[in-house]
Amino acid sequence: MIDLSNAKLLDKKDVLSKFRSLFYHQENELYFDGNSLGKLPLLAKKTIEEAVQKQWGEGLIRSWNQHWLSLPSRISDKYSELLGVETGEIIIGESTSVRLYQVVYALLKEGSFPKHLSTDILNFPTDIYILHGLEKSFTIPPLKIISYKGEVEAEIEILKASIKNNPGIVCLSLVSYKSAYLYPMKQLNRWASKHQSLIVWDLSHAVGAVAVDLKETETIIALGCTYKYMNGGPGAPAFLYINEEWHSKLLNPIQGWFGHQHPFDFSKKYEAANSIKRFASGTPAILSLLGMEAGIDITLEAGIKLLQEKSIQQSEAFINELIQELVPLGFSIESPLDHRKRGSHVTISHPASWQICQGLVAGSDVHPKIIPDFRPPHFIRFGITPLYTRFEEIKRVIEVLKEIVKTKRYLKFPMKKSEVT
Repeated sequence: MIDLSNAKLLDKKDVLSKFRSLFYHQENELYFDGNSLGKLPLLAKKTIEEAVQKQWGEGLIRSWNQHWLSLPSRISDKYSELLGVETGEIIIGESTSVRLYQVVYALLKEGSFPKHLSTDILNFPTDIYILHGLEKSFTIPPLKIISYKGEVEAEIEILKASIKNNPGIVCLSLVSYKSAYLYPMKQLNRWASKHQSLIVWDLSHAVGAVAVDLKETETIIALGCTYKYMNGGPGAPAFLYINEEWHSKLLNPIQGWFGHQHPFDFSKKYEAANSIKRFASGTPAILSLLGMEAGIDITLEAGIKLLQEKSIQQSEAFINELIQELVPLGFSIESPLDHRKRGSHVTISHPASWQICQGLVAGSDVHPKIIPDFRPPHFIRFGITPLYTRFEEIKRVIEVLKEIVKTKRYLKFPMKKSEVT
């Protein structure tokens, strides 16, 4: 256990503590939802304001040549550094859903792997929706969704057996959105390769908090959003990584002008770019791209290995407190206890989870507002965001959870859910 004074001491010794001042914070609020939407970097606010006034307002069309055309490539190069790949193997733009559709469609058309799609029950629902939609567009077997005993961890031997028996294209989230289960990426990539399969990895709940080296793990394709631990802003563009050996093999099913080899020749005939830029389609979302650059810059400066080390230290402290203080009060821990199998959020549950979640968000006269998130049917998720989460805040969360349950304050709140939780 850590008491409040020890927590404050840990914060004082934290080598990453200086990065907290680079974000906007609200008074009397503890934010534990960075696994859904990261905080606002102060530089992002300044950058967007200046871009609106000067680049858009004053520069107008001239800003394409002066500022905007090079922007997607500049940010892509920074994500390449973060993820351990070569310059030119990552493209920024579109959403995670669009990127997943594009690349899986391209893989099915290309034909190097059996035309069979599979995923597992831990994957994010949108990914499953995309795969179901693709299944309807091709004459292929029904999507295989692998089930396990529960929703906390994947059973790796079951997953491996499915890949062996149903070879093809597999889509997995590196960190599960509900429990934060972290898959053994390299082991599974090698297994898939051995059995005529390829894994498309969704890194949305991993990037920015988990050290991911796509070359070292022998990953061929990965994608993900940038608005969670990367603090890119709501709806910030996604990234797509394709190993360079596959660039010439895969064709973008959405043939837009920015994916053309010579987009400003305005040719009537489409000629795909001879690089990953062939996976560009329409005009880039410039303001969103400008807003996301501060997040990647801060992450690179802090260093992903240090960020992961702090994430582990904080989540271990949180889980130890949960075991001692809250499990006796009816809470269950829904994340893996082994940090080697866990990303950077911790999930708990309780028979009154949704009401407890509302109690946290509401705050009280003596406690700050605490912002986690809720996922059906009974999961409360707490995002550990090492760029700005403090040990003192973790201790205070434990105290407020205890107070809400012991006093039954949660009974003041309705059982009906709101839209965004």
